Amino acid sequence: MTDRNQALVNAMAALGLGSKPQSLIGGKLVDGNGELITLVDPFTEETLFTYADAGSELANQAGNAARKSQQHWVLDYTAAARGQVMQDVSRVVLNQLENLATIESIVAGKPIRDCRVEVAKVAEMFAYYAGWADKLHGEVIPVPSGHLNYTVREPLGVVFQITPWNAPIFTAGWQIAPAIATGNAVVIKPSELTPITTVALVKLAEEAGLPTGLVNVLCGLGPTAGQAAIEHEAVRKVVFVGSPETGRLVATAAGAALKPVVLELGGKSANIIFDDANLKHACLGAQAAIFSAAGQSCVAGSRLLVQRSVHSKFIDMLSQGMNNITLGDPLSEETEIGPISNARQYQRVTQMIVKAKDDGASVLTRASSESTGYFVPPTVVDGLNNQSVCAQNEIFGPVVTAIPFDDEAHAIALANDTQFGLAGAVWTADLGRAHRMADAVRAGTFWINSYKAIHVSSPFGGSLNSGFGRSSGTDALAEYTSPKSVWVDSAPTPKIAFGYVPS
Repeated sequence: MTDRNQALVNAMAALGLGSKPQSLIGGKLVDGNGELITLVDPFTEETLFTYADAGSELANQAGNAARKSQQHWVLDYTAAARGQVMQDVSRVVLNQLENLATIESIVAGKPIRDCRVEVAKVAEMFAYYAGWADKLHGEVIPVPSGHLNYTVREPLGVVFQITPWNAPIFTAGWQIAPAIATGNAVVIKPSELTPITTVALVKLAEEAGLPTGLVNVLCGLGPTAGQAAIEHEAVRKVVFVGSPETGRLVATAAGAALKPVVLELGGKSANIIFDDANLKHACLGAQAAIFSAAGQSCVAGSRLLVQRSVHSKFIDMLSQGMNNITLGDPLSEETEIGPISNARQYQRVTQMIVKAKDDGASVLTRASSESTGYFVPPTVVDGLNNQSVCAQNEIFGPVVTAIPFDDEAHAIALANDTQFGLAGAVWTADLGRAHRMADAVRAGTFWINSYKAIHVSSPFGGSLNSGFGRSSGTDALAEYTSPKSVWVDSAPTPKIAFGYVPS
């Protein structure tokens, strides 16, 4: 057994997991009985595990367990008590930070230092929403009829959540915390390629006091376990994080079952550099925007719009700077960029780079000495227009398409010339221009002289091919609750104008 495999086995054992991925249903780890799924270490390209798809039967069991536990959660716990349990979950997650980060790093191929940050953010998510658990107030509405009319916000019941392979534990916490804070139960299906940390997170939560069965984890495939979970009668809403292509399939399946969805999909975000910006600062920001996490981020600044007067200078700065970025073993403390998370995505990214060259682009690529692993070095594609394949399609790798613009109006037109609407940024010394750009660029999140700042307290989501709905901040509380309007006749003599009561 290699040191990497031993580290993975040790971390899983410390968290009470078995020797392979298993679903967690009603507080118990269970094996699937469907198609075999193979997990591969993206750094060594060696097999880590083979396990069976959860399938439809386990999905039905998960839905039943969630429905039962949700009633216990709302009837036997006060709102304040639910918040206290979530605070306890936050502390337990922090106590197991290193084991969780180690599993995430090996299975997903993410640099260990990034994984530590993401696990800490998951703990913060539970703490943040714990504070909201007993603060979900309704309102009194002064209706003209003289009635007392008030509203309450009620949990939906059971929510089904599907999370992606690029940030498994982060997106698990991002979705689970607001759902249970508002009184719901959850069935969650992480990507079949990266399921382990989601199971570990929920198991830790149960050890901290979360009722068993309140959150159930399905380790399996979308067409089997996912479809069955969508169709389960207890599920009242579906939340999906992933690609637009799969998002359409999920939305269609949910629509057929008359269930609402929240879709957190992809992006082709414009990172806009004006000639009056601090170019050194902007260059560092542009590198982080696209190269961090090996570009596997929905908000990646994958379209770099640079004012024409400084375009060549800025591309030179960017290409020189990326040569100093460290690629390597995700478990190494020095590694800044790990491999692409899986073989299929690696093939897609490399094919897109070939397409850019075929289309006549100037492709600047950092040298890489890695002999194994799904490594794509930082790459700048220059010389293509905004209608090119690389400019219009999400690549989801460390590849940025650089496009020059002439003035403010031109930058806005280019930024909005896409089917996505997730994020964007501007770098400028002109404060008025910065706010004009924030107003004009279609994006659910927009940064000024920075990039990728994100926090659980702020709403996140997009429009068009980037999806709809919001999955953080107080907006998520509305997504996971339903308002009920209550009318009380307060008149001394009831004002009923219809019907007859005999004397």
